[in-house]
Amino acid sequence: MEEILIRKALPKEIPLFIEWAGKEGWNPGIHDSECHYAVDPDGWFVAVSEDAIIGTIALTNYDDYFSFGGFFIIKEEFRHIGAGWELWSTASSHVGDRNLGIDGVYEMQDNYSRHSGFRFAYRNIRWEGTACGSPQDDLIDINNIPFKETADYDSLHFPARRESFLKKWLNMPESTALAYTGPDGGIAGYGVVRKCLEGHKIGPLFADSPEIADRILEGLTFSVRGETFYFDTPEINQEAVKIAKQRDMSEVFGTARMYTGDIPELPVERIFGVTTFELG
Repeated sequence: MEEILIRKALPKEIPLFIEWAGKEGWNPGIHDSECHYAVDPDGWFVAVSEDAIIGTIALTNYDDYFSFGGFFIIKEEFRHIGAGWELWSTASSHVGDRNLGIDGVYEMQDNYSRHSGFRFAYRNIRWEGTACGSPQDDLIDINNIPFKETADYDSLHFPARRESFLKKWLNMPESTALAYTGPDGGIAGYGVVRKCLEGHKIGPLFADSPEIADRILEGLTFSVRGETFYFDTPEINQEAVKIAKQRDMSEVFGTARMYTGDIPELPVERIFGVTTFELG
């Protein structure tokens, strides 16, 4: 095998990350890459051998303190020969001393701990079901809420502010973003459903209570009624798990949420749906 070159991905190569993630069974959103790339275009890397891409990884720096990694894929014929370690070792310098989060393959968590210093936080579960929601008169299009209010609410449930991401994510094609407001008119929950390579996926779904989360999920699934949809829940939020089970959803996949630094102190009881396994 020729020497492996690690370099930043070109914009025209970003769709390959989505394609490969699809082949791995991760089922990313069709328009995810535009939203991801807008956050940190310098964090996308490829491994190249004989002028062909053999590996990908995206390490997104949200601010000076927090980063999230995803799309770490090595072509099957190049696995177990050091290509993955070479890609990781080079690309991870982009993160610096930030706390790096990942949603890793659950069975690989011991490997991530031993070789890269990750600490296990909790397990995320992917559920699959058929959308059969109903209209919810108390939900509104999230773009009817001032963007700063949405960004402020989102920041309560994520380790960093992510305005550049949200501006794209809340307005991507083939998606619906709904919010619930409390008696004072302030946002008390929001969620997004988007078109994926297969079916649709909920994410994020943040809410002040299980009842609000259930209403938002009901409204989002109404927008894709009759279609297959996926819902990624933190296992430690048993109310989120209960909501999935009440809809007769089937567990199809799981990841290990891990961090290189301290586990962020977040209100997990209000995090019902993970935004993405690739970007946190």
